[in-house]
Amino acid sequence: MKLLAVSLLTLAAPLAALGQAEDAGWIRNTALSPDGKVVAFTYQGDIFTVPVSGGIATQITSNPAYDTAPVWSPDGQSIAFSSDREFGTFHVYLTSRQGGQARKLTYINGKTQTPVAFLDNETILYECGYRTTKESGIFPGGSFSQVYRIKTTGGRPHLFSAFTMKMPSINRTDGRILFTDFKGYEDPLRKHHKSPVARDIWMWTPDGSMGKYAKITAFEGEDRNAIWLPGEEAFLFLSERDGNFNVYRATLADPTHPTQLTNFKKHPVRNLSMDNSGNIAFSWNGRLYYMPKGGEAKQLPVQVIADNSKQEKLYVAYRSGASEAKLSPNDKEYAFIVHGDVYVANIEYGTTKRITNTPEQERDLTFSPDGRTLVYSSEREDQWNLYQTTIKRSDEKTFTYATELEEKKLTHEKGVPAFQPVFSPDGKKIAYLRDRAAVYCLDLASGKSTEVLNKKYNYSYSDGDQWFTWSPDSRYILTNFMGNGGWNNADVALVKADGTGELVNLTETGYNAIGARFVLDGKAIAYYCDYAGYRSHGSWGSQTDIYLMFLDQDAYDRFLLDKEEREVLLKDKDEKKESADKSDKDKKKKGKKDKKSKDEDKVKPLVFDFSNRDKRIVRITRTSGSQSDFAVTPEGDKFYYLASFDGTTNLYCLDLAEKETKEIVGDTGGGSLEMSKDGKTLYLFGYNGFKKIEGRDITPLTYSARFEYSPAKERAYIYDHMVRQVENKFYDANLHGVDWKGYSDSYREILPFINNNYDFAELCSELLGELNGSHTGMRYFGGASTVRTASLGLFYDDSYEGEGAKITEVIVGGPFDRAKSIAKPGVIVLKINGTTISKDLPIEHYLNGLTGQRTVVTLRDESGKEVEESVVPISLGKESSLLYDRWVDRRAALTEKWSNGRVGYVHIEGMDSESFRRVFSKMLGKYRGCDAIVVDTRHNGGGWLHNDVAILLSGKEYARFQPRGQYIGSEPFMQWYKPSNMLVSEDNYSDAYGTPWTYQTLKLGKLVGTPVAGTMTAVWWETQVNEDLVFGIPQVTMTGTDNLPRENRAIYPEITVYNSPEDFLTDNDLQLKAAIDDLIQRVDSAKK
Repeated sequence: MKLLAVSLLTLAAPLAALGQAEDAGWIRNTALSPDGKVVAFTYQGDIFTVPVSGGIATQITSNPAYDTAPVWSPDGQSIAFSSDREFGTFHVYLTSRQGGQARKLTYINGKTQTPVAFLDNETILYECGYRTTKESGIFPGGSFSQVYRIKTTGGRPHLFSAFTMKMPSINRTDGRILFTDFKGYEDPLRKHHKSPVARDIWMWTPDGSMGKYAKITAFEGEDRNAIWLPGEEAFLFLSERDGNFNVYRATLADPTHPTQLTNFKKHPVRNLSMDNSGNIAFSWNGRLYYMPKGGEAKQLPVQVIADNSKQEKLYVAYRSGASEAKLSPNDKEYAFIVHGDVYVANIEYGTTKRITNTPEQERDLTFSPDGRTLVYSSEREDQWNLYQTTIKRSDEKTFTYATELEEKKLTHEKGVPAFQPVFSPDGKKIAYLRDRAAVYCLDLASGKSTEVLNKKYNYSYSDGDQWFTWSPDSRYILTNFMGNGGWNNADVALVKADGTGELVNLTETGYNAIGARFVLDGKAIAYYCDYAGYRSHGSWGSQTDIYLMFLDQDAYDRFLLDKEEREVLLKDKDEKKESADKSDKDKKKKGKKDKKSKDEDKVKPLVFDFSNRDKRIVRITRTSGSQSDFAVTPEGDKFYYLASFDGTTNLYCLDLAEKETKEIVGDTGGGSLEMSKDGKTLYLFGYNGFKKIEGRDITPLTYSARFEYSPAKERAYIYDHMVRQVENKFYDANLHGVDWKGYSDSYREILPFINNNYDFAELCSELLGELNGSHTGMRYFGGASTVRTASLGLFYDDSYEGEGAKITEVIVGGPFDRAKSIAKPGVIVLKINGTTISKDLPIEHYLNGLTGQRTVVTLRDESGKEVEESVVPISLGKESSLLYDRWVDRRAALTEKWSNGRVGYVHIEGMDSESFRRVFSKMLGKYRGCDAIVVDTRHNGGGWLHNDVAILLSGKEYARFQPRGQYIGSEPFMQWYKPSNMLVSEDNYSDAYGTPWTYQTLKLGKLVGTPVAGTMTAVWWETQVNEDLVFGIPQVTMTGTDNLPRENRAIYPEITVYNSPEDFLTDNDLQLKAAIDDLIQRVDSAKK
């Protein structure tokens, strides 16, 4: 046996050599074991442990899913963690210290469940934003999570804390818990901000049914991740008090004067953890550190040997998902973009040829008039430029079957992006965007670019929002035109393409006129405008129509003729013209009679009549709505367009001669519309696929795009793209004084250690967080839940332990809110589709996948009688909406109670039109007779409504209508002219900052509640070449008359009131009460 042991040990060395150890460079979620021997951590989507001396890490999990957030049991024998290995939802799992088979403990699909602590060796605490108690006044919706407890053996979870407790640390002596609060939304990786929403440390003490809460730290910046020091009335925590996250020590006796223990610069300390002796471990810049109590922090060398690297290249055949397409002039093929690469497919057979193969993104397709050259934008070599691919062999006519293609870079100006090319009709020039808003023209023969429209005339909010097109004679360009201050009132301008700068604003409208194109041989333009459409009652948005503006009086006169007039008058006129043309031809010299003149081949230069053009505008669409695109036949007699009026997009045709509109095809879906040369076939390149339309017949267009996916290269490209986008578009050109290059270079070094998009999104969020800006961070949506938990619209008794679930409340509007249902408090939900709900499993286990499906639910009343009821369970999102209505109704009831009906209450859910309509309806309807109104903006995530709300609340009564002495109304009848107060909270964001700021600036009333962080910027959430990844660029901020940006400038209410945790849990809304009391006092004082 001893000899065998030696032989096995001898064999171990070469076996270990088979796996190459590599340094771990993006270590997160560190957790030091209670005995202080090893540190658990997350790396590349798996859980590892490593000795506190460093060395080769032991892999604990190896599932292909993403495993994260390890938490040790007090005895150090078990590790709980979160994983998305089932249906894409992060659930809580339990494994042993050595790893092995992990056991799933939670069941709610569609809601992230993350372990945060062990209450004891048999009980895990986990966090989930699911459903709070029916007694609390905590805002519903999932942002404010709850803490649940569940046994390590499984079973039903029970609510531990309805109040949000982030990163709880349990005192093993007396059960007190230190935790990080959550006041409202902000990206958790944002840094350097000092604002009302910044996190603080709190302590919960077990005392009665609710316990007692005490705020421990009050630094204006970030304090988080507090951990008890064993045997001491002191704790360690992370804080940005020195400008960067570091470890601090504080005592409960004097938490306002902590001692700084680490002094890391540039990057934040993350994931503080502690053993039973007070030693700590944490990560910094993706590396693992260990710090003995009273000693210095040192980096641990960590190496991993694991088969968890992803393939460098994957092959995917895309048959759907194309983002844009363009019909070739040869009518035989079309180009399209899928996952950022260019392809061309044959229309008849679907045969597909790949044109580009790069990790970078290509977009913006345009064909040359002969169909032999395809030009597009590509972001290679760190900037957007124009590229062309040409069919090289003269005997080959199409891209699909070409054997030789040649690519050429067309633009070369360093540091200035060039994209969105459009070929001129004569094929000699390409118009494009330079620096995102300037229109330039590239002469293909000389390679010279000329400025056509200076960038000062337009502003690009997001790539693709600019529009321009050529005139048929290749001498002019139609373009969107902002002019001076017309960001939200765009016009259509005509500008000469020769660079002289000659420009005419054609529309000059205070509405939005966009997307213009030449039609009718250049004698008119067609464009979209919201002049006649319904507008959103509040916020942005309006219905549009398609209009024709005639730039030729004769063409306009012809258009106005009815059918009879056309047949008589135009026939005579055209016959005379034909006779004159024939006479001219007969006069030509005999030797040149059969030779086609080059001059005859040329398109005649257009001559425009700009005078009275505003009198030559015709509305084409018969009903306002949302139009996707339009196309006109070569003869100019038929005008096809895609339009939606009721949520369904249909294809319509307007006969321009008979002025009759018909629906051609219904439910086509939106997209771009192109027409064949002969005008007989339409091609719809839509959001729901590509289609060929002939008459009323639709034929799907197929393709099979073979895509070579290189994840690591793509992530590197997206990272660099993000860095450039921030440099070019962040609202402050100085980037808040951040060393952007230094930070981006530093974080870029981490990329080789990342093999999944969860970690990649977190890395990018860390970089974006350095900007100290709102509305940013990267999000990864690739792990979305595929099977979701449904809801019956009920509250349940958390203490009930028998079979089934005991109802405590039927939510109004839910599946059981029906006249004949026996569901009520005390009734047991016993079975779902005939299966009895076990006392050892939560009801959610039986509701997975049942959203929208007819379901038989067996109820048992208090007498023991069982009744089957057929209901349709709702989604958790719908339940959240019902709980929001319930929350608002309860505030309205409290307002009526506390004011004796004298004060009304409205809540603005979002800064959007629908929310405004509800507020308007209740304010000027239900509460019209009240003396005052409370306008609640708390927990509002923003939108664009500040001016609408200000107008609504700024009314001043100036007239009354009293026929024969009867009062029937006042002016203004569309505004509130009585006193108001506005409620605010730390959870206000974006325009929910802008609206109370506007309200306060205009002195419309008093703000009541808490200070609000300055987050008034408009953001572009840009979808990446991998559409599961999105990141935010805050690029437009509001400034006041002081010319100072409102970003990072808090607003402070006139009446400051904080609701305590106890107030939230008992629905004792002191902020609402203060607003009501102030209004009543003001109204009563005004009457004296």
